[in-house]
Amino acid sequence: MSQLISTDYKRLIVGLGMTGLSAARYCQSRGWAFDLCDSRDVPPGLDAVRSEFPQAIIYSGELQADVLSQYDELIVSPGIAVSHPAIVAARQAGARIAGDIQLFADACNKPLIAITGSNGKSTVTTLVGELLAAAGKRVAVGGNIGVPALDLLGSDAETDIYVLELSSFQLETTENLAASAAVVLNMSEDHMDRYQGMADYHQAKHRIFQQCRGVVVNRDDALSQPLVSDKMPRLSFGLNKADIGQFGLERIDGESWIMFGTEKIIAASELKIKGQHNLANVMAALALIKLLSVDITAVLPALREFAGLDHRCQWLGNKAGVDFYNDSKGTNVGSTLAALYGLGPEIAGKIWLLAGGEGKGQDFSPLASACEQYAAEVLTFGADAGTIAAAVSDACPVSQQVTLAEAFTRACTVAAAGDVILLSPACASFDQFKNYVARGEYFAQLVKTEISNEVAL
Repeated sequence: MSQLISTDYKRLIVGLGMTGLSAARYCQSRGWAFDLCDSRDVPPGLDAVRSEFPQAIIYSGELQADVLSQYDELIVSPGIAVSHPAIVAARQAGARIAGDIQLFADACNKPLIAITGSNGKSTVTTLVGELLAAAGKRVAVGGNIGVPALDLLGSDAETDIYVLELSSFQLETTENLAASAAVVLNMSEDHMDRYQGMADYHQAKHRIFQQCRGVVVNRDDALSQPLVSDKMPRLSFGLNKADIGQFGLERIDGESWIMFGTEKIIAASELKIKGQHNLANVMAALALIKLLSVDITAVLPALREFAGLDHRCQWLGNKAGVDFYNDSKGTNVGSTLAALYGLGPEIAGKIWLLAGGEGKGQDFSPLASACEQYAAEVLTFGADAGTIAAAVSDACPVSQQVTLAEAFTRACTVAAAGDVILLSPACASFDQFKNYVARGEYFAQLVKTEISNEVAL
């Protein structure tokens, strides 16, 4: 690890990505002394970082225990595992290990809604923000989505409620979030290349409930249920009939309704976002704002207008009765299951599932049952095409392709009216694309070309 700039220190910010630089600006605004380090030999934008933080030592290259152990506090970016040997050594030497969310929690003096889960958290976070704004609240939304959490604090005087999407990586370094309302939307295997197993991943996610004042629980997912006092204010949601004072679904006169106990809230047909997984997302959002005493009847017009987020079961168009959906954000098995179970019961035909990429050490066998029920064929591509194919081949037809474009071309030749062609990869994108956004945009272009009757290559 090379030293590039020299001065005194108090804290060490580990990682010079967007979150680390946000933490550095926050510390600098408070007059705190700090140094910087990054595991890359030449961090991007190093000259600009040097210019912005001239008083900081900047270390680069592989993290070294003897360097990190000199500091009283490490502010660790979420992309760096706290299990790294150098960070473990610093902790053993007495350093406090924190992250940007802990710094936010230390400074925040307004109500906070905190949202995590394996899938759906960006949709729920965005929807909660829009519903609160519709209710006349001054709301600041960020965290793992959009604006880094610490950057939101600059508008504290103009903010009534904060809404944060939080990843398990961010929660690893959070000790006492003290959210006014917190939820783990669901739990399924993800980031198994970073965690030792589901128990380790579960422990990280559930740090969101530390010192919270109210919880929202998914009745359909036992792993989402927190170990908190029975006296803790709580609301639940699920895809079954609601108990009194809880959210649920009920079929009334042939229509699915979101209910609060026996009270009709909104019909599924009134929503622009489709699928049962999105009905669960809507109920989670309503439960979170209700815990903060927001009148949910006042926000229903905004709920009807919410069209969802790009790359998350996003409807792209229709050709000859075949619908195209972009769920490129589906980077784990749980997300793809949500898409299959969400869309499958709602369509007349079958789903042609495009799945593949880097599997991150996941077990793909849970896809088999859903594919047997709803998939006409699974078209695999990318680095883990064979692994996915082996996991589902006994349940439904499978074809292996090299690229997403090849999988798409085959799907277009065999899909019939009433069917859906769904990109929900269950994998990360890095084998063939920069990120899930690039993958989704590429797929959207393939669809656009197909619908316009041009040749998609």
